[in-house]
Amino acid sequence: MRIAPFKVEEWMNAYELEAVYNIAETCVDSLTVEELIRLSAEPEDFFREMAQKKLTYGHIEGSPEFRSLVAGMYETMKPENILAMNGAIGANFLTLFSLVNPGDEVVAVHPTYQQIYEVPAAFGAEVKHLRLVPEKQFLPDLDELRALVTDKTKLICINNPNNPSGALMDEALLREIVEIARSVDAYLLCDEVYRHLHQDPEIVVPSIVDLYEKGIATSSMSKVFSLAGLRLGWIAAPLDVIKNCISHRDYTTISCGMLDDMLAVHALKNRDKIMERNLKIVRDNLQILDDWVASEPLISYVKPQAGTTAMLKYELDMPSETFCIDLFKSTGAFLTPGSCFDMEGWVRIGYACDTEVLKAGLAQVSKFLQAQK
Repeated sequence: MRIAPFKVEEWMNAYELEAVYNIAETCVDSLTVEELIRLSAEPEDFFREMAQKKLTYGHIEGSPEFRSLVAGMYETMKPENILAMNGAIGANFLTLFSLVNPGDEVVAVHPTYQQIYEVPAAFGAEVKHLRLVPEKQFLPDLDELRALVTDKTKLICINNPNNPSGALMDEALLREIVEIARSVDAYLLCDEVYRHLHQDPEIVVPSIVDLYEKGIATSSMSKVFSLAGLRLGWIAAPLDVIKNCISHRDYTTISCGMLDDMLAVHALKNRDKIMERNLKIVRDNLQILDDWVASEPLISYVKPQAGTTAMLKYELDMPSETFCIDLFKSTGAFLTPGSCFDMEGWVRIGYACDTEVLKAGLAQVSKFLQAQK
């Protein structure tokens, strides 16, 4: 199987650990183990319980408590509709591995996380791109989607909220996409790793699994819960899809880490506290970013409505990778080139990092821009 290089992951791997001001990170500012455990009233009890754990494979499909807590974040899902995986990247891969065959037709939004369209292409599917453009606020054009699907369409792949743009499809738009998928009897996979990180506190956007009988949602503990180091995610799907995924999973994954599961359960039990912290970070930090964009004549953007990332358009005659490398080498500030998303003339910023890091990083970008004049 041949597959295209994963551009954004290769970029992050090459530079991220050396960054002085990492404003490319896509997770909400990560929690320490101590911060996570101290969310409970009796942290010592947690450590005592963990110390007594025998390090077996644990529950193969995810612990009953983990699956129950995850199911509780949906309206129609039960624990048996949830399957633990090694992050959302593992959840997406297993879903695609289980559903997509050579010759299948897949429609995927673009730009988005590259895995969502490159993996089905590598499996031999014909992948059609549904372009998301700034002129339409990076939201899908429904007429274009209707024109792309056919009676051969096996799967439609979307990402809500969107990475890299931060665009958010509301319930009405999702319901229209569901009707298009239903019209051709296609599965509808939605990567929902940024779900609930909304800028508008009044908005409620349902999961695709609560809107469509053939909807499949993937997510993880990484972005919203600030726990990327756990490497734990899940698939939420109809039982026939879960059964299919389990049969394919036997060839790739025995179980996820039992200590990861235990820490994730602790986080999910304290979900309200983590969400209060993280919503404050993304909302406060986006205001800082918005004010900065308004002050920079060479920068513009479509203001994100959710998630942790935004695409910044710059008015300089240089490739986005050159922009980011020169910025990194001269200031230590780290951004992601738009070329990773086939968007030259743009860079992606992750604004949900530590607030002081964001402020300092933006100041360095301003210094770099000034030097280009």
